[in-house]
Order: sequence, then C-alpha cells, then structure tokens
Amino acid sequence: MEDKDILLETLRFHGHRCWASAAGVRVGLAALRALGVRRAGGTQLYAILETGEEHGGMCFGDGVQYTTGCTLGKGNIRKQPLGKLAVTLIDKATDQAVRVSYKPTLQKQIAESAFMQQRAAGVSPDEIPEADQAALVDLVWNAPETDVLTVGEVRPYPCNWLPEVMGFVKCDSCGELTAHAYVRLVGDRKMCIPCSGYER
Repeated sequence: MEDKDILLETLRFHGHRCWASAAGVRVGLAALRALGVRRAGGTQLYAILETGEEHGGMCFGDGVQYTTGCTLGKGNIRKQPLGKLAVTLIDKATDQAVRVSYKPTLQKQIAESAFMQQRAAGVSPDEIPEADQAALVDLVWNAPETDVLTVGEVRPYPCNWLPEVMGFVKCDSCGELTAHAYVRLVGDRKMCIPCSGYER
C-alpha cells in the first residue's frame, strides 16, 4: 500500500481528518523505515506512545496504531502519558528500537488554521468543512520529513517479553468469560476480579 493510501485509510478509521492523525501516520511510517520492518499483523512490534489524556493531540495515537499495526486490541501498544507526539517502536525479534517525535515546526500555521480556529470555538471535528480538514492534513503531510520529524538512532531495547496467555474460563460467580491471567481463586471458586473482591 502506498503511503498516501495508508494516510487515507487511517483518516477513514479515525473518523475525521486532522493534523495530529496525519502526524501519527508520518511518525509511524518513519519508525517502520528506521527499523526496516513492515506493519505488524501480529505482535512482533511493540509501541510506547507518549501522548497523554484529555487533549486534542491524542488523535496522533490512531495514526501510529493504524500505521504500525500496534493496537490496543493486540496489546502491543501502551501509553507513557507525557503529553508528547512521540513513539518508541520496538522490533521484538531483534530487540531494536527507535524513537520518533513530531517537531513543533508547523505549530503556528496549525494553530492559525481554519480547522483549529473552529475547534477552539467548540465545533466538533467531524462538523468542520471537509476543505478545512483537508487543508490542515495536507500542510502536515506535504512538509519535508526533516522539517517535521526527529528520527532517533536505532538502539538496543532488550526486554523479557512475556508469552501470550491463551484461554478463558467462566467466572463461578457472574458467569462471564474471564481471561486466565485475570481469574482469582476464592476458596475453590474461580472468579473474575470484580466478583473476587480483589483490586487486581
């Protein structure tokens, strides 16, 4: 798939066109190139996403997820909430990693864009005219990579990766399926965490 097609698919997945998702795609693509790997279909890659919570730049995470294949559902991505538009991508087969971050080069143009002015006025991103969405995405997408990304050196990232635990059991109290690692014994009964009374 061409890079532009990946961008368009990401924006469709994300639900609206925005600069932070486009930045996430660019960062994800740069990280894949630096490691010399392809998008993860399984869990061979692991991503540490540095975005935080409750801010408009979180859309960056969807760009990284879609591009790298590191997703919440596969459990091969986690947040290290620092409020930054950066990701460390790890190739588990080689224990090599690279950190890529988005530079502040275009922040003035982004802040002054019609899209961001409308967002600041409380307009939902999917209600902003498509032309305003596209203009901001194009600004981020078409900027030279060296202007907008910092690609770190590939470096060792040794880690003892835990094997995936397969299977579920029925909670003896509520009857819901619970993954093995989350079952707690209460006497001789196998229970999910909420039914067991344990905090974790």
